[in-house]
Amino acid sequence: MNNVAVAQHHRPAWPDLSEFLSGFPSWSTLRPMFNGHIIKVEDAIADGKYELQAELPGVDPDKDVEITVRGGVLTIKAERSEKKESNGRSEFSYGSFTRSVTLPAGAEEDGIKASYDKGILSVSVPLTEPATPEKRVTVESSK
Repeated sequence: MNNVAVAQHHRPAWPDLSEFLSGFPSWSTLRPMFNGHIIKVEDAIADGKYELQAELPGVDPDKDVEITVRGGVLTIKAERSEKKESNGRSEFSYGSFTRSVTLPAGAEEDGIKASYDKGILSVSVPLTEPATPEKRVTVESSK
């Protein structure tokens, strides 16, 4: 008689936590967070302008928001800090956010304007026809 040892693996009735979470996106792929709130950024091209809006509630646009443009890339940086004191306790909260977007062809970087109203940052970039128009390339067949 041949004695063969068979390894038996017992699977628990409930899957391992890592198996359960494998269907969800990883934390690194989630959208940027701003002090616990998801930052919504919307952009569109309309009426000869590139318009971008970002939700940045509770910031002072004069002190906490910085917008820069370099090499056709618009970068928005915002930071919020808050201190609450009550009944001898103090509580601090803070958060930061950085978002960069590539401007469309024909963006006039010198004409960019930004405004902030009721927690919404709006950035408007005027567009002109690109200096080099689109060129069609013919595909040659080797037959």
